Amino acid sequence: MILIIDDDIAVRTSLMLLLEQKDYPVTAVSNAADGIAMLKKEAISLIILDLNFSIDTSGKEGMALLKEIKVLEPALPVVLITGWASIDLAVQGMKLGANDFINKPWSNDHLLQSIKTLISLKDQKDQEHLKPFSRKQLDKEYDFQSIIAGDPQMLELLEIAGRVAKTDASVLITGESGTGKELIAEALHQNSLRKNRPFVKVNLGGISTSLFESEMFGHVRGAFTDARNDRIGRFEMANKGTIFLDEIGDLDAGSQVKLLRVLQDRSYEVLGNSRTKTVDVRVICATNKNLAEMVEKGLFREDLLYRINLISLKLPPLRERTKDIPLLLDFMMDNLRQLYNRPDLQLSPEATKWLKQLPLPGNIRQLKNMIERAVLMSRTNQLEIADFSAQLEKTPLLQASKLPDVGAMTLEETEILMIKRALQFHQNRISKAALALGITRSALYRRLEKFNIPYDETSD
Repeated sequence: MILIIDDDIAVRTSLMLLLEQKDYPVTAVSNAADGIAMLKKEAISLIILDLNFSIDTSGKEGMALLKEIKVLEPALPVVLITGWASIDLAVQGMKLGANDFINKPWSNDHLLQSIKTLISLKDQKDQEHLKPFSRKQLDKEYDFQSIIAGDPQMLELLEIAGRVAKTDASVLITGESGTGKELIAEALHQNSLRKNRPFVKVNLGGISTSLFESEMFGHVRGAFTDARNDRIGRFEMANKGTIFLDEIGDLDAGSQVKLLRVLQDRSYEVLGNSRTKTVDVRVICATNKNLAEMVEKGLFREDLLYRINLISLKLPPLRERTKDIPLLLDFMMDNLRQLYNRPDLQLSPEATKWLKQLPLPGNIRQLKNMIERAVLMSRTNQLEIADFSAQLEKTPLLQASKLPDVGAMTLEETEILMIKRALQFHQNRISKAALALGITRSALYRRLEKFNIPYDETSD
C-alpha cells in the first residue's frame, strides 16, 4: 500500500485518484502522527511525503517525520513532493534517506514512473539474500553477451545491472578510463523494457558550453547565426528510449543547471522556441571522476548528483579482476584473427601470464591496443613476451617503476605528468599520445585545455 502524507486535501485527493487509476492500493493522512500510526498498522510499500505538510513552511516537521520513518522502516522508499523554492531542502531529505523528489506541479507520468521504479527496486532488494548468480545463470537470465567477465565482483555487478535494467531507475556508472562503462550502459538498455526504442549516446565532455542547448534540446532555424535549419536535440531523439550521458563530470556549471531542469521534470524548450516539450526517457550517466569530491569543491551540483545516481555501479579496474584477462585475450585474439585474416594467430601461455601482471592503467582499452599493435608489428603468428615488452620500452608510461609513489603526488598532478610524458615521447603527436595513454583524441584535447598544457597542434 502507498501512503500519502500531506495536509492539503486537494493534493491528497489528486494523488489518490491518480494512483487508484493505476490499481495501486493507497491511503492518505494529513499529519505526522496519523502517518506514523498508519505505518505501524499497515504494510506500506512506499510513502509520498510533502516536506511542508503543515502551516510551517520551513520543512522542519517534514524532515523530522522523514527521520522517524527511516528509523522504523530503513528500506522503505520515500518520495518527497516539493516546490522549486525548497530544492535545497529536498537534497537534505535525500541525505536522510529519501529516494526521490518530485517538483510541484508534478508530471503524472514522471511521478508514476518514479513510484513504479522504487517499488520494483524494493522488491528486488528483498531478494538480495539469495545465492549470487553464476555466469551461466546470468546468461540464461539476461543478455550480457557483449561483456566478457567471470570475476566474482564483475558477476555481482552484472547481476545488479540485470535486476535494475528492467526498471526506469537512473544509473550512474563510475570507473577508470577504459573499464567498459559504455558497454554496461548498452547492456542496461538491451535488458530493459525500452530495448526496442532508441539508445542515444552523448559525450558531454565533447560538447562546448555554447552548443550545449542546441545539441541536447535542439534549435529552430534562425535561433542563432549559423542555425540555417531546424535541429532535433538528443533528448528528443531518445524519447521513449534511453539516453547515455558519458563523461558527465566534465560538464560545466551552467550546463549542469540546464541538464538538471530536464532531469527534474522531463521538460525543456527548444532553442529559439518558447514552447515547452516533454520527454519520456531513461537516463544513464558515466564518469571516471569522483563526483562526491567535486560536490565538496563546488564543481558539481549536489542536487544533480542525487538526481542521476539512484543506482550506482562502480566498475573495478582490470588490475583488480586479473582472472578476466585471459577471457578478454581470447576474445580479442578471435576478433583479430578475423579482422586481419590471420587464422593461425596465437598468444603463448608465457605472454598471457606476463600480460596479467601489468598494471594497465588504461584498462581494457589499453590491453586491446597493446594486443592489436603486437599483431600488426609481429612477423610471426605466435605472440611472445618480446612482442609486448618492446612496446613497454617505447612507451615508458606503462612502466610501474617510473610512476610516483602513493602520496608523493595528487591524482591530478600524476595525470598532468603522464600527459606531458606522453606528449614529449611522441613529439606532440596527439593521436599517438592519446593511444599510449589509453584515451581518445578528444579526451586528450579536453585534458590539455583543462590543465592548460601547451602543445604544438601542427605536429599531429
